[in-house]
Amino acid sequence: MPFLGKDWRSPGLSWTKTEQGWKSTVFYGHELEDNNREIDLTELCSDNKENLFVGDLCELTTTKRKKDFYNNNTKSQFIFSDKWIYVHRGSTKERHGYCTLGEALNRLDFSSAIQDLRRFNYVAKLFQLIARYQLRSLSGAAQKNYFNILEKIVRKVLEDHYNPRLVKELLQDLSMTLHNLTVHVGRSVLVGNINIWLCRLENIFKWQQQLNSLQIPKQMSNGMSFNDLPIYMQNHILYKFSDAYDIINLGKATPTLHILSEDPMLWKRLCHFHFSDKQQFCRNLVLTTSDNVDWKLMYFTLQKHYPMKEQYGDTLHFCKHCSILFWKDRHLALLFKDCGHPCTANDPDSCLMPISPQHFIDLFKF
Repeated sequence: MPFLGKDWRSPGLSWTKTEQGWKSTVFYGHELEDNNREIDLTELCSDNKENLFVGDLCELTTTKRKKDFYNNNTKSQFIFSDKWIYVHRGSTKERHGYCTLGEALNRLDFSSAIQDLRRFNYVAKLFQLIARYQLRSLSGAAQKNYFNILEKIVRKVLEDHYNPRLVKELLQDLSMTLHNLTVHVGRSVLVGNINIWLCRLENIFKWQQQLNSLQIPKQMSNGMSFNDLPIYMQNHILYKFSDAYDIINLGKATPTLHILSEDPMLWKRLCHFHFSDKQQFCRNLVLTTSDNVDWKLMYFTLQKHYPMKEQYGDTLHFCKHCSILFWKDRHLALLFKDCGHPCTANDPDSCLMPISPQHFIDLFKF
């Protein structure tokens, strides 16, 4: 019979005395970050906020609210930072069990990925899809890790002012999902105490307020600015954009950029880039009074019916030969011809496949 518990001969855990009692200190590869912060129990125990989400479902004491919030606010003891994981879908003679979405979320190094601007949008979009459709499938440890990484995403946006619109959409979808699960569906579908989820909702609303009040300061520079560039160079830069909202926001900066952002050829290129492979692309063209195609209105019309083509600076990769999901380091690949995982194929690059956020979710649907 296999021994499932911890080895009784191990030296045990290290304990540190805190205000809340004795706390175990565990190190896994490096010293873990302490995320314990002071909490305002009066604010958390407000009857109005409990009625906002669950009404009279439960009456929680102050001591239990403090204990649950402290447990929710503590980082997971074991943090994985694997470069790759093996995605096995079923049991074999050599390996039992299968890889879940929560296990992949815990083991792959998403905390470091959000610090890379090429991977930030990819991780944020993946977390948005998990918030919409797969939040209930995560284990308790995966859910705690999910919210810890989400906090780092919000902190990076507040510090670097990078893509706040995407993170606002992520928090909006997450708050709607939690509100529906807490109020309309019921507590039975959530892993953990309902008190922990109320505290997480409090954090989400706090992050939303911080992002809504975020103001990007004007950069003061004595060097050349974007407005100093020739018009044809500014127009060339606009043609590199693939997001319509980025073009619209950039057009609000100056009158010259507004004129460039309304260029019909620019919106025609966007339509062809995102929707040219759709079957009914040219059947319902939006025409103006002069029988010309209004490409800007055409873009937003097609956007309601078809998904847009996703573009990311860097993504996770999947090896079809080894069934391994991993982050590919481009620098190591160029210098040492490292494919990013222990591949046994003769030509590893021919077996690699970039994984979109939706494909990542689909990998763990059994």
